[in-house]
Amino acid sequence: MPVHNTDIATCFNTLADLLEIEGANTFRVRAYRNAARTIAGLPQRAADMVAEGEELSSLPGIGKDLAEKVAEIVTTGKLQLLQEVQSRTLPELTTLLHLPGVGPKRVQALHQELGIGSLEELEKAARKGKLRQLPGFGKQTEQRILEALEQQKGQAQRIKLIAAEEPARALETYLQGVKGVQELVIAGSYRRRQETIGDLDILVTCKKDCQVMERFVNYEEVHHVMARGTTRSTVVLQSGLQVDLRVVPQVSYGAALHYFTGSKAHSIAVRKLGQNKQLKINEYGVFRGNKRIAGRSEEEVYAQVDLPYIEPELREAQGEIEAAQHHKLPTLVTLEDIRGDLHAHTNATDGRNRLEEMAQAAQAKGYQYLAITDHSQRLSMTNGLDAKRLAQQIDAIDRLNAKLNGFVLLKAIEVDILEDGSLDLPDDILKALDFTVCSVHSKFQLSQQRQTERIMRAMDNPYFTILGHPTGRLIQERAPYDVNMERLLQAARQRGCFLELNAQPARLDPPAMYCKMAKEMGVKMAIASDAHSVNDLDLMRFGIGQARRGWLEADDVINTRNWNALQKLLTRQ
Repeated sequence: MPVHNTDIATCFNTLADLLEIEGANTFRVRAYRNAARTIAGLPQRAADMVAEGEELSSLPGIGKDLAEKVAEIVTTGKLQLLQEVQSRTLPELTTLLHLPGVGPKRVQALHQELGIGSLEELEKAARKGKLRQLPGFGKQTEQRILEALEQQKGQAQRIKLIAAEEPARALETYLQGVKGVQELVIAGSYRRRQETIGDLDILVTCKKDCQVMERFVNYEEVHHVMARGTTRSTVVLQSGLQVDLRVVPQVSYGAALHYFTGSKAHSIAVRKLGQNKQLKINEYGVFRGNKRIAGRSEEEVYAQVDLPYIEPELREAQGEIEAAQHHKLPTLVTLEDIRGDLHAHTNATDGRNRLEEMAQAAQAKGYQYLAITDHSQRLSMTNGLDAKRLAQQIDAIDRLNAKLNGFVLLKAIEVDILEDGSLDLPDDILKALDFTVCSVHSKFQLSQQRQTERIMRAMDNPYFTILGHPTGRLIQERAPYDVNMERLLQAARQRGCFLELNAQPARLDPPAMYCKMAKEMGVKMAIASDAHSVNDLDLMRFGIGQARRGWLEADDVINTRNWNALQKLLTRQ
């Protein structure tokens, strides 16, 4: 069976989780998490590197021991150390990790202090008020866990977009290689670039004698064939991801693509517009009576109800129909609009590449600039920079910029917002920077009022530029901290600050609705990869997808500008 990078990353992350539950050495746990991030961010398959004899230990964060473990996973499909750790860990404990806000340390506390080893036991203890008695939990955390348990009941399992992307692309490439396949698109929430994916819907047009369905059900990563037919088959991959393949006639391709892309609410709205014109719209086409009058393309479908084409990322029944009717659809930002990246880390803190390597990688992508935003001193676990080390980095960047041609490294910092709203470094060093990314990395459980006022006080600092990952959420892992986003946006607009759209697939922060709110309130955003390696710069594509879901246009994003224009924008008045 082929082993994807996401499979290897999952092994390492699971091992890190279980070791943390056991109370293992922090540095050992972090090594596996760093390795997972490195492998997940590789532009090529680690399995191919192993097969070709490439030296994996040369990768950032991958030493000889980890390189051997990668090779073990690739060649055997499993990791012996993970199996050993799993054998001495209650299997039920890992299910607790799937709840937002319940990380390994909390699972350890729940198990050791209350003997909790399952979701049922967790819910029972929470309803009796036992969780709030544990250090680091409290009443609010207990309530959030109960809410998460309720939301989880009856819900289909979903995976992060990045986890679906690698198997989706591999299957897409495989099916496109089948003789006779003409058009192939992965529809559904994947095409709409939603944060999480439930399954994959693939549409194909092909010639009559095409063997695409036969090839599909015999794909080497298929674990189970749920249904098999001439025009539709459903399989479950080894990863657990369900995939539907539909072969549709060319005459219905656009209608089917519109229908299976969704969202359901958007499709219903379009169908209602058709009904108002005595038309029937379904996955087979647009019909007047029994006569099909359109359906070859999505543009045809929309035209029949007097609408222009609506981009997939907007199809959520969140005002896009009305905007289309009034010719006010946004011209959505694209990856090609981006001129540089405003959030990247080096090996000075928790990144895995040197300044020079990050600069070369960004320049190779065609960027005009890259901001170095290593962590500030508050995050000691990342070896955060104090004022002295930051001053040394500023000098190093100046020396490097003197050698660069047509590209500039920007001097910045990801500085912590402390509980009282002050910034983690003194103004004397912050004023020497091109700008700052200011982030909350602690005290997530403050009340909405205190959390909001904490960030607003930070914005009062004249050297505050961009609010990093504004809600602090980690998708499916940590709930956003409680904050009044409208007040924060008002404060940002009044003070000339910006919001970051963090492109890390585990963050995609803020959610699309807040991106749209920022646009409507006149607050511009920075789409940033939060890169911790040269490969992470490619994560910008996830930020673009989220920005498009949030209705953002190129002008709404500050790093679509060249450095001269951006420099003027970053200067607070």
